[in-house]
Amino acid sequence: MVSEHAAQVLVASNRGPVSYALREDGTLDSKRGGGGLVSGLSAVEDKLWVCAALSDGDREAVRRGASEPGVRMLDVDADVHADAYNGIANSVLWFVHHMIYQTPLEPVFDAEFRRQWASYEAYNRAFAQALAEEAGEGAAVLVQDYHLSLVPGILRELRPDLRIGHFSHTPWAPVDYFRLLPDDIGEQLLKGILGADRAAFLTRRWADAFIACCTEILGGTGRTRIGVHGLGADADFLRRRSREADVDERMEILREQVGADRRTIVRVDRTELSKNIVRGLHSYRALLEEHPEWRERVVHIAFAYPSRQDLAVYRDYTAEVQRVADRINADFGTESWAPVLLQVDDDFARSLAAYRLADVALVNPIRDGMNLVAKEVPVVSDNGCALVLSREAGAYEELGEDAIVVNPYDVSATATALHEALTMDPDERGARSKRLAAAATALPPQRWFLDQLDALRG
Repeated sequence: MVSEHAAQVLVASNRGPVSYALREDGTLDSKRGGGGLVSGLSAVEDKLWVCAALSDGDREAVRRGASEPGVRMLDVDADVHADAYNGIANSVLWFVHHMIYQTPLEPVFDAEFRRQWASYEAYNRAFAQALAEEAGEGAAVLVQDYHLSLVPGILRELRPDLRIGHFSHTPWAPVDYFRLLPDDIGEQLLKGILGADRAAFLTRRWADAFIACCTEILGGTGRTRIGVHGLGADADFLRRRSREADVDERMEILREQVGADRRTIVRVDRTELSKNIVRGLHSYRALLEEHPEWRERVVHIAFAYPSRQDLAVYRDYTAEVQRVADRINADFGTESWAPVLLQVDDDFARSLAAYRLADVALVNPIRDGMNLVAKEVPVVSDNGCALVLSREAGAYEELGEDAIVVNPYDVSATATALHEALTMDPDERGARSKRLAAAATALPPQRWFLDQLDALRG
């Protein structure tokens, strides 16, 4: 049954634009989210965002009917969501697309995996049914990411009149790695996305990998059109927000912590396994060992914000980041100089302050769908920054020409790149930074979303 207030544009994603927390007095506290999708969707009227209730506060908001206009939050059983989100999406699909399995030991696709896969199917089915109920005749539905790979195929059966798009925010695995998945599961994932009229990706490389998987495993992509939309940084928002008072206050604190006349190497990441923070720290250590002239003259500002701490492998990785940073400070630090300034509590204003102070931005992921930090730092940096960039980041396609490009596994080469970045002529650094900022903002979030919508409707 279709809702009487049927929407003409719908977005589906695991995380929505708002979250709720239950206060001690029993009232609900709402918090708006950020990110490219939130910004992009603001350009569209008559829209509905379908998302999951992720917390006890979210679930209570659903029960009370407290969700705000334009948002439908699904109260999927908490155990089903945990299996689908942590068991499959984050512990299997993320690992496959980022190619981060330790294959002598993992993955192991056993009865427990099959049990969790049934939850992933149920989770996707709940989204598809909600979208089918809410969508107006011929509406455009844009399904987001690996959490919801089966939704397009299920929704196509329920509502063949809809125009369905799927967007992948991660890399896509090459054929040989994708085939780590059980054969029937790989086919189901591909067919799920091919239920869409259009499947889109952040870079041509990821789109080509998807096409190769479809061709090798299914014999082709059928009628599904393939698109590429490289999400850019929101320059207007970043420049405005980075000049507000709380950012200025944090800049003063950072300047004091860094010390006068010292250079800065900045990274801002979640402690996500694919972000390669530990090797980045090892590269910085190698810089101090191989170029002792930088001792007491540079500080590595490393903001590593905890991610997915309900998974043991992420907790272990976060602890290793802290251990390596502490070791560098113990081995090289002096009374007046801490070589690494590591912060693990999330603070967006402080991140922007670090962007502004950056002489060098280090972005060295093992594999990344895009990596907006690589795009944001050049936009915000006060005096222009040099970018040391992994060739495995999606942003490499757009920024590689003006970045210092590294193999993310090569610690020695990354140390050399950091030295090159620190010694770059100021005029060249400024010119490169301007070109990086221009490339980084070529497709801002609103245009990025509207381009997808236009292509889907076209």
